[in-house]
Amino acid sequence: MSRAAVRVGVGTRFSYDGEVVEVVEFAATQAGGEVVLKDGRGRLLRLAVKELLLSDRARIISDGPGPASDDPQETAAVVLGQLNDAEREQVLERAAHVREVLTGFRSGSDELPAAGEPHAAYAPGEPMESRYAAKAAELGVAVRTVKRWVAGFRRDGEAGLAPARSGPRSGHRSAQAWAETALEVMVEHTGQSKPSRKMVIERTRARLLARKFAEEDLPSRATAYRLLEDVERRHPTFRLSTKRNRDIAARPGGVYGKLRPARPGEYLLMDTNRLDVFALDPVTLQWVQAELTVAMDWYTRCVLGIRITPVSTKAVDASVALYQAFRPRPAGEGWPTHALWPEHGIPRSVLIDRTALEGPMRGAASPALVPETVLVDHGKVFVSEHLTSVCRRLGISVQPARLRTGRDKGPLERFFLTLREDLLQGLPGYKGPDLHSRGERPEGEAFFFLHELEAIIRDWVACTYHHRPHTSLVDPGVPGLRMSPAAMFEHGLHRAGYIEVPRDPDLAFEFLRVERRKIQHYGIDLDARRYNGAALDPYRGLLSADRDGKWPIAVNPDDINAVYFRDPAERRWHALAWEHAPGRHMPVSEEALQFARRLAAARDRFPDDKAAVRDLFERWNLGLGTTRVERRMALRLAREQVALDLPEPEEGVAVLPSLRRLMDLPETAPPQPASAAAQETGDDDAADEAGLVELEDDSDFYSGALEDA
Repeated sequence: MSRAAVRVGVGTRFSYDGEVVEVVEFAATQAGGEVVLKDGRGRLLRLAVKELLLSDRARIISDGPGPASDDPQETAAVVLGQLNDAEREQVLERAAHVREVLTGFRSGSDELPAAGEPHAAYAPGEPMESRYAAKAAELGVAVRTVKRWVAGFRRDGEAGLAPARSGPRSGHRSAQAWAETALEVMVEHTGQSKPSRKMVIERTRARLLARKFAEEDLPSRATAYRLLEDVERRHPTFRLSTKRNRDIAARPGGVYGKLRPARPGEYLLMDTNRLDVFALDPVTLQWVQAELTVAMDWYTRCVLGIRITPVSTKAVDASVALYQAFRPRPAGEGWPTHALWPEHGIPRSVLIDRTALEGPMRGAASPALVPETVLVDHGKVFVSEHLTSVCRRLGISVQPARLRTGRDKGPLERFFLTLREDLLQGLPGYKGPDLHSRGERPEGEAFFFLHELEAIIRDWVACTYHHRPHTSLVDPGVPGLRMSPAAMFEHGLHRAGYIEVPRDPDLAFEFLRVERRKIQHYGIDLDARRYNGAALDPYRGLLSADRDGKWPIAVNPDDINAVYFRDPAERRWHALAWEHAPGRHMPVSEEALQFARRLAAARDRFPDDKAAVRDLFERWNLGLGTTRVERRMALRLAREQVALDLPEPEEGVAVLPSLRRLMDLPETAPPQPASAAAQETGDDDAADEAGLVELEDDSDFYSGALEDA
């Protein structure tokens, strides 16, 4: 029997740094044992025994055979681990017969004899050939089989008696060539439409024949289909959707890298996703699709910013979601106590508020954090000059994800799936993730306005999502513990010892777009609009110290009723009102005003802004805005909340009239726990598949609905 041990002494040879050396002397020192080596040129080298035996630079050269780690056969654990129960029983039975042939006892020891052992045919002194013959006659096998069992048992123990398994189905050389050629054909269809198995088999056969393979060497049709199933595991082509197959083909070939956040606020994930539910336009009363922009803290999975817009998401909407991380929205009326966050953002279990002890708590909808790094995709709204310049000014690093690599923002992509499966699919107007999942007429159930849909999502995030354990929120020091985002926030605060919060609330104005204009005696001209305010009095008719002599003005493109000017002396922000702003209670966007001017110019020779906006409002209020452009303009105007204006406290979701009427919810509906999701999916449906909403028997619905809006 070969042994794994090798004697190390004087005369033992080693391969050290690729050169053969020989031990010529052992020496004992205070630091431990040392050896003196001699190479082929007579040079001496003194090394520690530990260095010689454990270093990767040295390897023992054995004089005899023995097991090695690079032997071609599998290890005993691998061989025995792939056996089923019947095969394992067969191996144990064979081992008992082999031990009886070698020792005369099935146990292998004369101290544990069975009844009647040893038999006369296996008694000590009997020659091995007669023992082989006796065992072969007993089991009804050939003598050569018994000898093979004995040799395998002596070499590898019970693992040497395991039944031989056939190689892989593609083990034959021609089968391997066929599989590699089929893989070539399937890879070529990665960016194309999905092929059939029959076409892949035919093209593979044609290529092999062109490469001088004989017809008789090609697998049969049944074998080809079986081999194609094996190739499908290497490069999915037939089972999944073409989009999913392209995602799998784009996976990196090496080890996946991953950012590992160590505290709250270190990484902030931002992305926009089209919701799989229709909402109702409060102006045109037509169903529309909405987009959700979310800012999520990676470490805690807390949702810090939420913004719902009608399809046309802009850079200012992404900035608003980031702004909410600086200044969280106030909590909704009627929210439970566990859903409220203190205004300072530190959990009350860490820092107790005096107001919480003296009276009812009034908190925020999410914690306040200033992110260190923002992870975004390559969408125009996230890599725009507007957002990147603000982040640079505030010391926030912007890190784009890899192209078409959703797993770089995996937690946020999973949030969109969880939102769809746990909340949206239970709402009226749910249309499914794709056309194949859509109902007959989901738009006929769309009775939620955009602001109501946003209130529902905020309520679900604050009351349910933030307080439900997540399988991905774990502490390596406590195996099996699953924490919620709120608990993970407290854990991160205790772990890091601090959180980063905004130092000045007025930093929010830096999220706005900046235009440069001269200050006239009547105010400021901005795209044929005039703005004025008392803050301009000291600077009327003066030029700025800049080269162009113009003053910086902050503009919110979603609400042109006012612009913002920072006094260079006081360094304070002031609002400048548009001359046509008084008398209206609805924000007007730049896009809507430009469209109104074009409508007015088509009718009047000398239109003015006031008449153009009035005519546009009349068209929308009368329900005439049915074109794609007009509908998009109307949706932007229908938003009740100005982009960077802190909103008033929201009504609870349970008291929304449309929600009670359609879902029959009680006055205070508690959040229902939901199961986690497990897939990634998206929706690329067109934005303008609009149709008129079919109302039921509510003849007075319009007045009540508009009052709720």
